[in-house]
Amino acid sequence: MKHVAKSTIIVGAFFALEKALGFIRQVIIARTFGLSPELDAFNAANNLPDLLFALISGGALAMALIPVLSEHLEKEGARAAWDLFSRMGNLLFLVTGGFSILIAIFAKQIVSSGWGIAPGFDPEQQSLVAELMRLNLIATMLFSLSGLVIAGLQANQHFLLPALAPSMYDVGTLFGVLILVPDKGITLGGVTLPAFGLGIHGLVYGTVLGAALFFVVQLPGLVHFKFKWTPRINLRHPGVQQVIRLMLPRIGTVFFIQAIFIAQDNLASGLVAGSVTALVYGWLFMQVPESLIGTAIGTALLPTISEQITRGEENAFRRSLNATVRTILALTIPSAVLLSIGIRPLVGILGFDSAGTELVVWTVRAYMAGLVGHSLLEVAARAFYAQQKAVTPLLASGATAGVFILLGIALSPTLGAPGIGLANTIAFTGEAIFLLWLVGRKFPAWLEIGKPVFRISLVSIGSGTIVYFLLKIVPLTTLSTMLSALVGVGILGLGGLLVLPFIWPEVKMLGKI
Repeated sequence: MKHVAKSTIIVGAFFALEKALGFIRQVIIARTFGLSPELDAFNAANNLPDLLFALISGGALAMALIPVLSEHLEKEGARAAWDLFSRMGNLLFLVTGGFSILIAIFAKQIVSSGWGIAPGFDPEQQSLVAELMRLNLIATMLFSLSGLVIAGLQANQHFLLPALAPSMYDVGTLFGVLILVPDKGITLGGVTLPAFGLGIHGLVYGTVLGAALFFVVQLPGLVHFKFKWTPRINLRHPGVQQVIRLMLPRIGTVFFIQAIFIAQDNLASGLVAGSVTALVYGWLFMQVPESLIGTAIGTALLPTISEQITRGEENAFRRSLNATVRTILALTIPSAVLLSIGIRPLVGILGFDSAGTELVVWTVRAYMAGLVGHSLLEVAARAFYAQQKAVTPLLASGATAGVFILLGIALSPTLGAPGIGLANTIAFTGEAIFLLWLVGRKFPAWLEIGKPVFRISLVSIGSGTIVYFLLKIVPLTTLSTMLSALVGVGILGLGGLLVLPFIWPEVKMLGKI
């Protein structure tokens, strides 16, 4: 299974590039808008378009389509697989378009109702959210096509272009924040960039441009694999019905996942100004290591374990899961400990005032506690979809949404945005443990991880303690913001090097997946 390790490296490398570009973009946005009502409105406006994409053409489609396409490629060949790909693409694009029109018509009601996206915003801010949401739906249509292409290319074990695409999205959004947003041109290296002065609307136009680049950069992959479009749907087609049967439970699963993000903005809209944006940055900092570890490994793993199930290779399936879980634990436990301790200098780059920085720091820590759970969930869910069993993840995600909402209501009044982040951590970690337990009942050997977890946790705590005292000793507050961040990264890197020899057996397992 060495191609999984190779694919993981490719995906991880481009995820790292995307996260670097995305972080630069977020720093510029933070320094331009601060924890402002306008930025809160922009972040809230993304929720429903993101939900629509995720439900129809994003995570739901990829999880359902990749196993079925892999089966068609294995048993019937490329022509049958691309025929199914076309039929699903035609269907999903029409459905996405129809829902986009409905959302655009009722955007104001969706935003302002008590159970809507931002009932706590004032009327002017709600109107801005509705306006930005309508513009965002253009990007959603482009992403709907991109999600389909990603599934098709990954089913063919091609990961390069799908991994590159998010970076192209960041290029478009960077164009928006650097050129479309400012009233006055920004000077870089002696060159003054043009400025269109579109303000917060410039961010949305940059998002649309990024979505277009996200789609276009993947088209050469379709050419390479000799894709031929079929202008038909036919809901009675066996392959279409197979995908829909698998996709419907996944749609429910993704709905519950996205409902959590809508609910958290609903709760945060009634807190202090900037709380919605603090949640965005808290999630962003946690998502960097989660994407590089959990998402990268899970993305590369799904086609392989799908093929193993198709061939009836249960022992290979078990070995793949065992190695993957141990590797993720070895990488995420130390990352969560070290980043929770050393995150403050990195948050300082955003340029918020002391109160805003403190809010974001504790929100990041609340989310970072869930790094292990979120990363394991990437694999646990895929283990079920590889077996084309989608109902269990659906029920688990529904329970997760319910737990999150109850915890969010209980914790947010006293803890604010960090309380919402903590509710997220508890809910998703619980789901990951539950799904792993269910899979482990059939494949018990791969859950024998007690001793490795104890060793990794002990070493992580020791390394974290050293990092904590180093951060106390080094006078970071006397340094510039950028230098303080660089020194902080260096100290975190030292902590990681101290851990590495003790997790090396698990790291080496990645090459055997």
